[in-house]
Amino acid sequence: MTKAVQRRRLTRVDIVEGSRPRHDSLATEEPLEIRLGGKAFAVTMRTPGDDFDLVAGFCVSEGIAAGPDDLQAMRYCAGEQENTYNIIDVAVPPAGAVVAAVRERHVYTSSSCGVCGLASIDAVATTSRFEVATDDVRVDINVLAALPDGLREQQRVFESTGGVHAAGLFAADGTALCVREDVGRHNAVDKVVGWAWRENRLPLPGTVLQVSGRASFELVQKAAMAGIPVLAAVSAPSSLAVDLAERSGITLVGFSRGSSFNVYAHGERLT
Repeated sequence: MTKAVQRRRLTRVDIVEGSRPRHDSLATEEPLEIRLGGKAFAVTMRTPGDDFDLVAGFCVSEGIAAGPDDLQAMRYCAGEQENTYNIIDVAVPPAGAVVAAVRERHVYTSSSCGVCGLASIDAVATTSRFEVATDDVRVDINVLAALPDGLREQQRVFESTGGVHAAGLFAADGTALCVREDVGRHNAVDKVVGWAWRENRLPLPGTVLQVSGRASFELVQKAAMAGIPVLAAVSAPSSLAVDLAERSGITLVGFSRGSSFNVYAHGERLT
């Protein structure tokens, strides 16, 4: 399997000191084809590593899986000539195959967009099997404000490259449960959700999902699909993300930096 970080030769240009050759560490980006029952379902651009978590989380986000029996097996499989570790085939029961047929992708999913290629706009608004609106978790604002730093401390690939997003799942007291990195912010979240599925921990009541970038519609949706009641981002949310958070009962926080943040939806959970 390809490493998450690769070295590349470059030319460093400095207007004062001139140009000189050097090497830099870059985050790896490669395609991962996801097959369901041997049939191609989606291709996502990702950073290799935690691939089974990514696929499991992707299936949860798509509504194909929620319980421990919804995915029966996952395995790497070879392409036309050799195993590149860029294809994973998932065995799903008949019910999952029906959902997959509705949500089939028609183009690849880029590292910047996790809902690209769906056959219809209606398919974007997936219905979660878990209820988050009734989650009565309370999170201290001091704990919440400290989560970006807690996430940053565990971003090993970012430390080397400066080129990946991160998602971290935290308990209400700030304890880190799982942190994942990827060139795609949606992939980082899927890796966290997939870890939870593989650990048989879904749904995830009483938890906070902290992300390193902005809060898009798809990230709020992924939180809802996993039963996560609080989503915090270091950057801005989109209008549709706020709308979905309000409807689904998710506490949505943006611009979480230093000692301040903005609360866009369901701030009653913050104490």
